[in-house]
Amino acid sequence: MAGKIEAKLKGNNTVASIFESMEYGPASEDDKVAQAWLDDHNRKFGHFINNKWEHPEDRKTYETKDPCRGTVLASTVQGTKEDVDLAVNAAKTAYKSWSALSGHARARYLYSIARHVQKHARLIAVVEALDNGKTIRETRDCDIPLVVRHLYYHAGWAQLMDNEMKGWKSIGVVGAIVPWNFPLMLLAWKVCPALAMGNTVVLKPATNTRLSALLFAEICAEAGLPAGVFNVITGGGAMGSTLAVHPDVDKVGFTGSTEVGQILRQATAGTGKKLSLELGGKSPVVVFDSADLDSAVEGVVDAIWFNQGQVCSAGSRLLVQETVFSTFIDKLKLRMKSLRIGSSLDKTLDMGAVIDPCQQKFIAEYVEDARKEGAEVCIIFIIFL
Repeated sequence: MAGKIEAKLKGNNTVASIFESMEYGPASEDDKVAQAWLDDHNRKFGHFINNKWEHPEDRKTYETKDPCRGTVLASTVQGTKEDVDLAVNAAKTAYKSWSALSGHARARYLYSIARHVQKHARLIAVVEALDNGKTIRETRDCDIPLVVRHLYYHAGWAQLMDNEMKGWKSIGVVGAIVPWNFPLMLLAWKVCPALAMGNTVVLKPATNTRLSALLFAEICAEAGLPAGVFNVITGGGAMGSTLAVHPDVDKVGFTGSTEVGQILRQATAGTGKKLSLELGGKSPVVVFDSADLDSAVEGVVDAIWFNQGQVCSAGSRLLVQETVFSTFIDKLKLRMKSLRIGSSLDKTLDMGAVIDPCQQKFIAEYVEDARKEGAEVCIIFIIFL
């Protein structure tokens, strides 16, 4: 009997071959829940202001695409100054009552949002993976759980505000601008502390990744957050500057490129607005000969290829002690051969797609610049699924 089973396994080239290669098979996440949400909105999204959808007429639109497949997910609005005015006025009006609430009362709203995010965790994770191109493993196991933790954490601070933060008070309307590499997680970094301390928020998501912010706004309304406390407007880069310089915006929070950060700093100089900037940089990974080289290789992989390398603190510089340089590079090359790249919804993959063809072009240009400067470029054949 054992012989017949072994022959059968070898004959169909399935289980036996898997034990031989130890390769992962495909494990696709079902995207029906996200497609149903998009269909519920007829795949057309406006702004979310005062807890309701605003679809202004005579506005240009932008097609939000799935970076892995290039297919259009939905049409979103390119906002104007009038839309910024509407959202800021809503936030300014809501601020009067929101800031007057006790910290304990605001905490209850944040706790409610956290529970509703947990309720819709699978929907949010799939939407984020489709919209950004990052793997479902990352959105499901990292991004969304961190959003929930930020909501619970800052709800706790809201409860403690009266005792632990005496003399502190809210600022007013916060204009938040977030990038496309961690759309929802970076939203939480800005929105959670702002709401906890009694501020209201107008958020502009990145052009490429608008869907999860709009979904989050809808969830906030479902959780009972008062109208106008959190608003989302969509538009191009110029709209971010319009929001930042609006006279009724009291604080600007921006995460993105150094170049845009400099523009915002100049635009807000002398206005009295508070400003916080989280900008890009170059982070080195230093490996000494005393290091556990195999562990260091995993650290390098996580540092630079996590989220397709689209991380502001990515380890884009690798400095290796000369005595172990050749050994370490050989180990790194070997590790690279086992990276798995493909659809963002495959739960077995290490990398999805970069955000946009223009980003792919930038990467190719960096590689070519390195060649011209004398770098040796190693070609690695990576597994695509």
